[in-house]
Amino acid sequence: KMFGDVPLFIDRRLTLADSKALTRAPKADVYKQIEADLTSAITVLPTVQVDKGRITKYAAQAFLGKVYLYQNKYDAAAAMFENLITPNAFSLVSDFSSIFSPSGENGTEAVFEIQYSNLSATYDWAHTTRGQGNLSVQQCGIRSLNGSSAMPFASGWSFNLPTQNLASAYAAGDKRKDATCFNIDAYVLANPSYAVTYQVAPYRSTGLYNYKYLPRKGETSGQVELNYSNNFRTIRYADVLLMAAEANNKATAANDIKAQTYINRVRRRAFGDLLHDVTVTGTTLYDAILNERRLELAMEGERFFDLVRTGKAASTLGTLGFKAGKNELFPIPQSEIEVSGLVQNPGY
Repeated sequence: KMFGDVPLFIDRRLTLADSKALTRAPKADVYKQIEADLTSAITVLPTVQVDKGRITKYAAQAFLGKVYLYQNKYDAAAAMFENLITPNAFSLVSDFSSIFSPSGENGTEAVFEIQYSNLSATYDWAHTTRGQGNLSVQQCGIRSLNGSSAMPFASGWSFNLPTQNLASAYAAGDKRKDATCFNIDAYVLANPSYAVTYQVAPYRSTGLYNYKYLPRKGETSGQVELNYSNNFRTIRYADVLLMAAEANNKATAANDIKAQTYINRVRRRAFGDLLHDVTVTGTTLYDAILNERRLELAMEGERFFDLVRTGKAASTLGTLGFKAGKNELFPIPQSEIEVSGLVQNPGY
C-alpha cells in the first residue's frame, strides 16, 4: 500500500546478486501471496497465545480481512471479519481514553499489538534494532515539557500532531476528542498546581498533541527517553467492527442493517448513549463509516491509506498538495534505486 508493485521472492533467499537486479512484481501478485500466507497461517494458529504479542488465528483473520478490503473484495472481507465478531472473543473497552495507557495494553479490544519493553540496556535511536522500546512514544511527546512531580506526562519531540481540522470534526459529547487531541494550553489552565512549561515546536505547532501515544512518566527506564514500553496497537476490535461495517455496506448483497449495528457499537462507546446511532443507508452510510474511521482511528496511521484506497485522497487532500496519479504511492528512496535498478514510482 506504500510503494505499489514491489519485488516478490517466495522460493529462495535474496542474494547479493538479486539485490542488484530487482524487478517489481504486480501488486495483485503480492496481494495474492499475502492472502496465501495468511490463509495458511489461519489453519494452524491458536485463537489464544500464552505469550502476549504472538500472532493468533484471530489476528491473522483480521489482517486477511483487511487485505481483502484493500482490494475491494467486500464479500470475502465481510465473511472473514465475522470470524472475530460472531464468537464474541473481543469487546470494546468502556473507557476510550484508557486503551492507549500502559495499563490498557493487551486488553479486551486488542486484536494484535506490537509489544515493547523498557528493560533494554540500549535504546532505539532513529528506529535502529538495538532497543526494545517504542520510539514513537518519544516522538509524540511535547517538546521540553516540565512541571511538578505530580504532573504525569514526560517530554518528547512534538511529532505527529493532530490538526485543528481533526479536533473540529468531533461532535459535542464525543469522548474521543480529548482522548485523541490533547490541548496543552487547556491542560495548563486546568492544572495550575502542576506548574507546566513547554516549548512550542517551530513550524509545526497546532496547539494539539497526540494523546494516544503521549509519553507518561514511569514508562521508560533510566536509559534516556527512548525505552518507552507502551505497545503499538496494530489492530483494535473497533477497527474490525468498522471494517466489517464497510464490507457489509459494499457487499454484493449489501447488509446495511448489520453495517449499522457495527458502526453503532463504536459510536455508543464514543458518546455513552444511544442517541447518536447511525440510521442512514447506502452511500450515505458508507460515507458515515469512513468518517467514523477518521474519528475512531485518528493518529493511528489509517487515515491517509483509507483516503487512497477509497479514491477520496485527491478531493480531501488536494488543497494540501496531494497530486492524483503521484501521491497515492510513496517514492522509492534514490539510494535503493541506484543499488537495485528499480524504476521510480510515477511523478517522482
